[in-house]
Amino acid sequence: MSRPYSTLQRYFQRILPSLIFFIIIWESLVKLNIIDKAIFPSLGSVASALYLWFSSGEMARDIIASSWRVALGLVIGTFLGIAVGFLTGRIKFTNILLGPIIQMIRSLPPVAIIPLIIIWFGIGDTAKIFSISFAVFFPNWINTHIGAENIPITYLWCAKLFKANKVKIFLRVMLPASAQHIIAGIRTGIPIAFIMVYVSELAGASSGLGYQISISHLAYRIDKMIAALIVLGFLGGISDYLITSVIKNIFPWTKLQDNRL
Repeated sequence: MSRPYSTLQRYFQRILPSLIFFIIIWESLVKLNIIDKAIFPSLGSVASALYLWFSSGEMARDIIASSWRVALGLVIGTFLGIAVGFLTGRIKFTNILLGPIIQMIRSLPPVAIIPLIIIWFGIGDTAKIFSISFAVFFPNWINTHIGAENIPITYLWCAKLFKANKVKIFLRVMLPASAQHIIAGIRTGIPIAFIMVYVSELAGASSGLGYQISISHLAYRIDKMIAALIVLGFLGGISDYLITSVIKNIFPWTKLQDNRL
């Protein structure tokens, strides 16, 4: 059994109880007429919409379009957030220079600047990727900043005692010591990336899950809207699980504090 397959299998085993519970509640609300089927379709209707969407080939197109935007925006925002977080966390002058400005910008809702991003970059993929990167940057920055700022000084003294150079100190001391905070930042950034790809695809997109939800809303296809939301949520969940699993294999000692994955 290949390792990616076993990882996916563990994920499905993990979510199965929650999934069964959710399906029971969903069907009970519909079958007992607690919720109007016109505004909350049955599971069968949503499954049918999923099948038709898949068989038409549009699902693959939409998933690929949204996934690569999320992936690129997540990589850029995460890398910059971690890099700047170490700079402000370890260099006092950099923190004085950049810290207050980043804190002020961090208070802005990322969704609120999308009109400005469209003016700057247009309605193409560049604007969408920038908006995702912008939103993902801040949770990665603050978590890395806190982790880098609170590295025990004894770790650095020991590294210097063994005459380790700056590169080794960063790779073997600072990065591992901040790993828990970095993982927290990455995991916080993943759902934000999926939120932003949805919002960014509402304007000027011709493909993607956000686009599909938007046109389904205009056509009053609630079953297809929910189907697209399910796919969006599933992609977010599996992305979090896979990325966290990879990171925890790179930093295996973090499993000692959290062995739920």
